[in-house]
Amino acid sequence: MADEKATPTSLEGVTSLYRRFRPARFAELRGQDHVVRALQGAVKNDRISHAYLFSGPRGTGKTTTARILAKALNCENPVDGDACAKCTSCLSIAKGTSLDVIELDAASNNGVDDIRDIISGAWHGTPGSWKVYIFDEVHQLSKAASAALLKTLEEPPSHVVFVLATTDPHKVLPTIRSRTQHLEFRLIGADTLATLLHDVEGAAGLGADDATIEAAVRLGRGSARDALSALDQLIATGSISETQPEFDGLFHALVHDDAVAALRSLAILVREGWDPEQLAENFAGEVRQVFLLQVAPEVADAVDADRDRLSSWGEQLGLARSVRILETVGRAIREMKSAPEKIVMLEVAMVRLTKPELDNSYESLDERLTKVERGVGRTIAPTPTPSTPPLRPIGSSVRADAPAPSVKPDPVPSSGDDSTEVAAPKTEEKPTSTGGVSLNIDDVRERFVEHVIPRTSRSAQLLLRSARVEALDGLLLTIALASEEMRQNTELIAQGLKGALEHEFKVSMTVFWTVDKSLVGAPVPTRRVAAKPAPIDDEVDDADAMVLVVDSVADHLITEMFPGAEEIT
Repeated sequence: MADEKATPTSLEGVTSLYRRFRPARFAELRGQDHVVRALQGAVKNDRISHAYLFSGPRGTGKTTTARILAKALNCENPVDGDACAKCTSCLSIAKGTSLDVIELDAASNNGVDDIRDIISGAWHGTPGSWKVYIFDEVHQLSKAASAALLKTLEEPPSHVVFVLATTDPHKVLPTIRSRTQHLEFRLIGADTLATLLHDVEGAAGLGADDATIEAAVRLGRGSARDALSALDQLIATGSISETQPEFDGLFHALVHDDAVAALRSLAILVREGWDPEQLAENFAGEVRQVFLLQVAPEVADAVDADRDRLSSWGEQLGLARSVRILETVGRAIREMKSAPEKIVMLEVAMVRLTKPELDNSYESLDERLTKVERGVGRTIAPTPTPSTPPLRPIGSSVRADAPAPSVKPDPVPSSGDDSTEVAAPKTEEKPTSTGGVSLNIDDVRERFVEHVIPRTSRSAQLLLRSARVEALDGLLLTIALASEEMRQNTELIAQGLKGALEHEFKVSMTVFWTVDKSLVGAPVPTRRVAAKPAPIDDEVDDADAMVLVVDSVADHLITEMFPGAEEIT
């Protein structure tokens, strides 16, 4: 239906596109067909309400529609409830000289005296059939002014029509809303906006290409006025890039985890004059398009070359990374509201995104473990030597000045590959007596997977599922991890793991962490499902004993959120 609309009438002596091509009739109004049907039908059938409330986003035609309604009510030659836009009454209303239409900007005239002065003349006659009062931004009226207006709305003169326009209808007094006919304006679709801009471009002879029209539609974001203003600016500057920041450098830095490049790109944009908060909002808008192009391409607003560019970045970033970027930038935007240096919030967000090890969030840990599983991390391990001293256990209760445990590392073979970065203590796999409790390495390995890991936190489980019990020497338990980066993060889970081990084995163990590169890409150990459940301690809940073990982070999250669910597709 948008294609059937007439081109807005051009006003002489006006150069701004949104004023020059302002709709003058219902037939020229785009994107608000439900409002046009209601008002045009009311005029045609002589069923006019004494008060209307127009609400909706800025630039969608609320004040323009109010003027068109005033024209249709006082037109000398109406056609099917629409104004002719040619008679004396229509022309005087368009020029703002008509005595039949009184407009009030409630944002600057919000006092009770202003309202009383305006509506005191409501009972006076005018040349036209109807007297129309248009109150713009009516929600900004003071309480006293709203009360004065309410009294007139309750008992209006028979020849008076009130049109109240607002972007925030919930701020209007409920008593006022109840006495009006409420019509809600909507954002205009991209196709309708593109058709409007093409019609205006042809009528004005602007010579704008399709890329310029598409950029104006994107910058308009559903507002006809903003889209026409953007088209004006694009034609005046002659360049699309000068009207919006360029984020390809930032995307490149995020794809390659380059913090220096990310900060350099931000610095260049700030030097070009972009406000940090505006930068963050615009970047979040582009990342949103990247996200939508991966999930629901038909919902994304990006078109042509811009769509191809953002789709390419989406393929390189991936869906999980795109979501994390969107969430992190969104938090930065909220923090900017109260920050003395807004750019710092955005810089910190970029560093967190390019260096996940600086972020302790669950999502960051998931991302780092995913990289390790895919073998993205370091692949060259230094050759161990017999003289390499064992590392002090992280998170253990052993004092720094206490002597290291008496462990003899295996000699390094003269040939062959050794993927262990730090030599792990080896012991014979025989029962170990610990305070009356006999422990066997095979039994410890099984119980570690079956009972110890499920008792730890979700973050610890993500780390421990890819670990392996290497050796047991007395109360010293050696656990191997796939990378040094993972070993450094054991500080966060040491306390919880120590408690789980003590609960299971009834002794206080010391954990020694080592690195074994061969664990990268190795299958994750899973719990066995016994035919008959073994007896468990009274303190352990039955539900705890039946915790399912999964092989990936995604499956683990699904199992945690939807226990007992079964995947059917």
